[in-house]
Amino acid sequence: MSDCAICVDMGTTNTRVWFVRGAEVLARAQSSVGVRDTARDGTSVRIRLALRDLIREVRERVCSRGIAAEPAAILGAGMITSPSGLAEIPHVAAPAGTQELAAAVRRYNFPDVTDLPILLVPGVRSGSQSVARDMIGEVDVMRGEETLCLGLVALGRVRTPGTVLNLGSHWKAIRLDTQGRIQSSRTSLSGELIHAAQTQTILASAVPRERPSSLDAAWSEAGMSEQRNSGLARALFCVRLLELNQIGTPEQRLSFLAGVFVAADFEALLRQGFFKAGSSVSITGGGAIADAWRAAFKKASVHSVALHESDVEAGLLAGLRAVIEASRDTSQA
Repeated sequence: MSDCAICVDMGTTNTRVWFVRGAEVLARAQSSVGVRDTARDGTSVRIRLALRDLIREVRERVCSRGIAAEPAAILGAGMITSPSGLAEIPHVAAPAGTQELAAAVRRYNFPDVTDLPILLVPGVRSGSQSVARDMIGEVDVMRGEETLCLGLVALGRVRTPGTVLNLGSHWKAIRLDTQGRIQSSRTSLSGELIHAAQTQTILASAVPRERPSSLDAAWSEAGMSEQRNSGLARALFCVRLLELNQIGTPEQRLSFLAGVFVAADFEALLRQGFFKAGSSVSITGGGAIADAWRAAFKKASVHSVALHESDVEAGLLAGLRAVIEASRDTSQA
């Protein structure tokens, strides 16, 4: 493989593409298309067309700048390897690090998407491989976050052992062992549920429909407190009551709503031992939601740091490179 490649991170709702030369990003492109569209459409046509267009876009951008760079392959991670993606690849069992993922990398050719070979990195599954209904809570899966975590460790952005909290469409707490491998994880739908509550429930008239650019800390804390006292469903209805009684602005009520979801997930993860007093948590993504999480961590005496978007991007790309290079070394051995 040459130094040039096109990297892909496909998620539930978005797909990002980078044209890279080593660690240097030559071009970026993004589309609001993800595997949720496959689930809705019943076909992968939409994501295949979006991916084709994004790959073509970054290649044209590099060419238009007069840069002599030709990618050797497409490197992909995330939901692109799910049943709703391009090709399903089974999860690798935790604990899993670079070598375990490298051994499971698969190569494909999809002429309708690109003329380049596509190398896909699998996700990671934690918990027993065969579980009964009463044990399903011990099982978790990820696609994409494992690559991000390995890259962040390689770049020294995350200390091990430690925990990474990724706040996207799904919220995922990931434990890393002393060797920097994925040890276990817990995932919730809270990111999607916040959006659904904003746009698809009776609360839609009480709060803005857009993602918050900032949160009111006092209102977020009030939402957390109400969730602890009343539970998730009742605390959410309190957003409706705030509107009916003309209490707060829409933005403040959205801060309250976000606090409700943060408290619900935080309390559960605290009970499961993911966060402990004196430990450290690295937060990726989430935007303003990350501030509410940091407030919850501070109150529990858990040190946390919100990583910058540039660190997250660098971590994902570094993780992809590391896994693909290790898979190449393994195949040549």
